[in-house]
Amino acid sequence: MIRRFFIPPDQISFPVSSLSGPEVHHIRKVLRIKPEDIIGFFDGTGYEYIGRILELSSNKASVEIIKKYVPDTESPIDITVGQAFLKENKMDRLIRQVTELGISRWLPFFCERSIPRLDSKRLLSRKERWQKIMIEAMKQSGKTRKLDILNPVFFPEIFDLSTHAELKIIFWEKASTFNAWKNFTEFGNYPKHIFLILGPEGGFSEIEANQAINAGFRPAKLGPRILRAETATIAACALIQNFFGDLK
Repeated sequence: MIRRFFIPPDQISFPVSSLSGPEVHHIRKVLRIKPEDIIGFFDGTGYEYIGRILELSSNKASVEIIKKYVPDTESPIDITVGQAFLKENKMDRLIRQVTELGISRWLPFFCERSIPRLDSKRLLSRKERWQKIMIEAMKQSGKTRKLDILNPVFFPEIFDLSTHAELKIIFWEKASTFNAWKNFTEFGNYPKHIFLILGPEGGFSEIEANQAINAGFRPAKLGPRILRAETATIAACALIQNFFGDLK
């Protein structure tokens, strides 16, 4: 199995690229990779590379690029997940899991029952941590295109940000039916841009749910049981990929 690493696209050049930072420490000290060993790496834009280690120092690695290609690991649909803020560790875990599930875009938002209320400094710190978690999830899962982690917004702002979507769904435990799936064939060809919103630990208020419905979001429930907020997000993403994406 070839180990995969992340190299930012602005650091890639042909035929030899340079790798620096924490990845070099991981290559040398943890994996004990040596010159002439073969590694894989990706740039976050969809490209995958195979390379050979030429030189390795304490803080830099030179890699000869042998192959550049686009693997078949990205979802055929563009999925945005709008997630109401959950308690800190739950959001961190969800970043990893939605990356593995091939989600395109992550939009955290504040709504009526969101518990965390973070200042701008803490929000920046959280986003930086999410970026690191996302890269680690990409290494593990084979994903090659970065999850686009957007800046947090307040709930009403979602409606303007979702106008591009062909299918918009609000997952709400009080929805009368699982009706998001009953008439999906009306699209003819499957929708390519899908926007999901999921609530916080206490769920959406009736006012918020009705606002979303009036803005074109279809209400759907995830079966007869009440799921924890983080479970609902994973279930929703997997269902969407099953119906429209690459988990068929």
